[in-house]
Amino acid sequence: MNYRSISDLNDIILKKLYLIPRDIDLIVGVPRSGMMPANLLALYLNLPYTDIHSFIKGYIYKSGARRQFFDSSDYKKILVVDDSIASGSALRECKENLKHLTSKFDFKYFVVYATPENADAVDYALEKVTTPRYFQWNIFNHTTLEKACFDIDGVLCVDPTAEENDDGEKYTSFLLNAAPLYIPGSKIGTLVTSRLEKYRKETETWLHANGVKYDKLIMLDLPNAKARQKANCHGSHKANEYKSKKYNLFVESELGQAIEINRLTKKPVFCTANFKMIYESESFAYNIKSGKYLPFLRKAGLKLRNVIRRFNGKKVAKSKVSVSPN
Repeated sequence: MNYRSISDLNDIILKKLYLIPRDIDLIVGVPRSGMMPANLLALYLNLPYTDIHSFIKGYIYKSGARRQFFDSSDYKKILVVDDSIASGSALRECKENLKHLTSKFDFKYFVVYATPENADAVDYALEKVTTPRYFQWNIFNHTTLEKACFDIDGVLCVDPTAEENDDGEKYTSFLLNAAPLYIPGSKIGTLVTSRLEKYRKETETWLHANGVKYDKLIMLDLPNAKARQKANCHGSHKANEYKSKKYNLFVESELGQAIEINRLTKKPVFCTANFKMIYESESFAYNIKSGKYLPFLRKAGLKLRNVIRRFNGKKVAKSKVSVSPN
């Protein structure tokens, strides 16, 4: 599993900006995912930019103006930008849309991320990233979410406040009226929540009202909030479902639980608390007692593999590599 954040995207563009020829006249982004790197490139190179559909109609965006009609004689060398290439189908469609303009313009094609087998299909690819892969800007619309598990509170909707979380009328009202957060455009495989089974009807009502598509909803079968607090099994409850081979991603809102789910399953977990993907290295470096990452890793600036070598294959104390559910 490979994951790239918006910060990663920006960093790699800045790092490899020197690869872009300085005789480019115009940046053209491929909606929607290509518009963000196109905008960044236009800003860093101080160039006008537009989207591909506006370009075909003869419009560009310039500093201080919303949209302007342009004279084709002023812009000859065009950099067409997308975020990534995988199968190459989007690139082929893009080239087909621009085919009637190839006699007027010199088109070059750019992506930030390319699969190794298709990197040569474009003129410029900044980084080779193999599949499966997720990007922060499209993770909630990825076509493979049917192979994913999702938490609900803190992911699909806001968390309840302490006042709302009364296991009574206020909590019921929250379940029916919670403000939505990240509603995926694609169908989710399974929702796994620590909400109690007795609130299934209210939960399903909210999911339907907010357009959440999913195959299965797994809830915690305990009588009340007091029993749930005593069981303290949030992470293990979610990990038990995620262990199934059919899933390749879990989306969790709370960092401690995300790390524990990863520790129990050895599978990646995307955490909406920091919009990062949690891998095994995160679980290794997390301290159960303090709820923080091991400080010597930060101070020494050591990479995880170097730390592991220092232990010479010995197991680290359990209290230093696991987390307790919240």
